[in-house]
Amino acid sequence: MFKPVPLLFCLFFVLLFALNIHAHDNHDSIINSRLQLLKNEKFNKYNVLDSIFKSEKRDTFFLRQLAIKSKANKNFLAEGFALNFLGIGYRNASLYDKAIELHKESYDAAILAGDIELQVVALNMIGVAYRRMDLVKPALDYHTQALDLANNVNNKTSQLEASIAVSQNSIGNIYLALKRYDLAINQFMKSLKIEEKLNQKLGLAINYHNIGYAQEALGNYKSAMENYQRSLMFNNDINSDVGRVICYNSIGSLEIKLGRLNEAKEIIEQALSKGIKIGDQFYIANSYLNLGWVNLELKEFDISKKYLEKALETSKKYNLTSSAVEANKKLSELYEELGEHQLALKYYKTGIDLENTITNERNFQYVNDIVLEYEDEVKNKQIKLLADRNEELLKNQKLYLLVIFSVVLLAVIMIALNRNRQLRQEKQILTLEQDMLRSQMNPHFIFNSLNSIKHFIINNDQQNAVYYLNKFAKLIRKILVSNTEKHISLEDELETMKLYLSVENMRFSNQIDFSIHIDPTINTAAIKVPSLILQPFLENALWHGLSSKADDKKINLKVTKGSKNHVAVTITDNGIGRVESEKINKDKSLNRKSVGLNITKARLSNFSKRFTTDYNLKITDLYDDHQKAIGTKVELLIPTNPALLKT
Repeated sequence: MFKPVPLLFCLFFVLLFALNIHAHDNHDSIINSRLQLLKNEKFNKYNVLDSIFKSEKRDTFFLRQLAIKSKANKNFLAEGFALNFLGIGYRNASLYDKAIELHKESYDAAILAGDIELQVVALNMIGVAYRRMDLVKPALDYHTQALDLANNVNNKTSQLEASIAVSQNSIGNIYLALKRYDLAINQFMKSLKIEEKLNQKLGLAINYHNIGYAQEALGNYKSAMENYQRSLMFNNDINSDVGRVICYNSIGSLEIKLGRLNEAKEIIEQALSKGIKIGDQFYIANSYLNLGWVNLELKEFDISKKYLEKALETSKKYNLTSSAVEANKKLSELYEELGEHQLALKYYKTGIDLENTITNERNFQYVNDIVLEYEDEVKNKQIKLLADRNEELLKNQKLYLLVIFSVVLLAVIMIALNRNRQLRQEKQILTLEQDMLRSQMNPHFIFNSLNSIKHFIINNDQQNAVYYLNKFAKLIRKILVSNTEKHISLEDELETMKLYLSVENMRFSNQIDFSIHIDPTINTAAIKVPSLILQPFLENALWHGLSSKADDKKINLKVTKGSKNHVAVTITDNGIGRVESEKINKDKSLNRKSVGLNITKARLSNFSKRFTTDYNLKITDLYDDHQKAIGTKVELLIPTNPALLKT
């Protein structure tokens, strides 16, 4: 006998399957038809893509298919466009590392497409993702790069002007994080002026809210509320739930400060409701936090505890450090009210420890100001002490003058000696950097790279010629830029080494299998190293280890935690080994000079002076069970714990 319920389920799944197939086919049809349209050069522009794919920009399945098909069709602009909006989707889901990866791929595609507008957009989006993670330095670097790139265009399009507004707004937000509120407002006003010219209501809403936040921090509550209300008005005009959530939370927190607790609770509850609807955990955590705060002020301790614990749980799950700091501090206040002082202290210490993980870099300028104030205070105390002793010193004027003269003379000598030491050190650093630059800009490397690119051009291999020319240009630019900075992030160093190996690999007919493995617990963006410090080791692996080997050429680079005060970088090749390489070089009439290793050791030694521990370099020849050379391993321990007392 037939059972109706299973039959209905079967029919439901058949229908669902059919709808999925239909949706997939429909996506393919739309993508293929629009990619066909984009073959016309006048349509293949960023602003046209933004209009054509307006309704699909939040459809992640559609965007993935668009990226795949665009890459297959060598439509780099459409590929970069799709990758960028995929990255925005991951960012809104608080998956920031994946978002940054996609935005960087979008930027690379934009370079291949030669589209400045998409390059600027992608750089800004990378900066926004880093800012959400409280990584101020890389955020500022990417926004500044976007701003410089856009400003270098003479005839700016409306899209470039909009991107400039985004860069200035983001830089303003970074100033907010640094507590430089006047500078932040100045940036927001510049951005606001552009948004008014373009009549971009979303940009107006964002900037008015940010100005309100800065005014609130300065204690100008009336002006802050007026700007929040302006922002809310524009968000209502464009029907933006995200904007409403942001404004509701800000208005609610300001109402708490003004003592209007019931009004605050009502509007924050609206923020939470809409935040859950849009699913952005960043704003949901903020709403939980504010609800916990207002209920704490209302002495509703059980309700406050529930919301604050939810805020902390969400912040931990999605790596929202700033929200976690505030949640821990509010929980500390809660338990203090309840008389549970041990728990209050525990949460307070946790909050402070978390805050210290972001304030070292974020408040660098602020710390400098505090240090200067401290030094002024010390000098004032010294002056007062000297004044108190003045009467006693006047009793013996000759001795006093002699002491003053001796002190001045000693100070001059000390200053002169110290200055002379600094000049010698600076000269040594400059000499090392110049030697290093000459080593990296080896004329053989440049000539052979260009010769290989010329080979592609002669053979009419346009795709490889353009690809390697872009790689080569990007590498040379990174080398030149990095030589203007004493230290760069390990993340930038690894990216430069990828470029270097990809260009060198061209001369090896792409026979080198190069891989990089990074311990996921290591934040390479936060670790500083001397620029181009790894290049000499990779060059030795290539030209002394692998150049004389017939096939199966591999280089593996690993980044791991060496110790509490070190990060370990290991470079392993499966070449012929140092002993065999020296024999081969002796038989050659022209030996390849490798001065990079001595320069590198000197630079590492100078770099280590800023840290509590020294660097460590170990080079090991690898052998199999039959004592046959099977490669070389370089182990480099780079110090990471700054020596605060060193100058």
